[in-house]
Amino acid sequence: MAEKSTYKTKQREELISYLEATPATHITVSDVCDYFKAKGKPIGTTTVYRQLEKMVDEGLVQKYILDGKASACFEYTGGDSNNRDVSCFHCKCEKCGKLIHLHCDEIAAIEAHLYEHHNFKLNPLRTVFYGLCEECAKAV
Repeated sequence: MAEKSTYKTKQREELISYLEATPATHITVSDVCDYFKAKGKPIGTTTVYRQLEKMVDEGLVQKYILDGKASACFEYTGGDSNNRDVSCFHCKCEKCGKLIHLHCDEIAAIEAHLYEHHNFKLNPLRTVFYGLCEECAKAV
């Protein structure tokens, strides 16, 4: 089967430039639209969704769906195959909604323990720990 060619548009190229400038950052479609609107180059929400989903299929972007209430988050990986299989967990503040991207050896050890001792394969792309971020915890 022939590989599909990627249709390159100016908007796609601008979106990739934005993503490259925000490495290791979770973004939502709303974040992208707000950024381009502020730059005087508005991009339609549908276009952003479509492009991000294509980039997910191409392996350029990782998609995270944290819960049924929040918008999906996307993270640019640039097609680095080393990033695809890395465990990535998330912490979400129950007060302000802040999302913290967590790469942690201790959590990876729990993941290994669950599989080895309980025959349970954890999905790190959908694993979220809920609690309070540092700022909200100080305010309590």
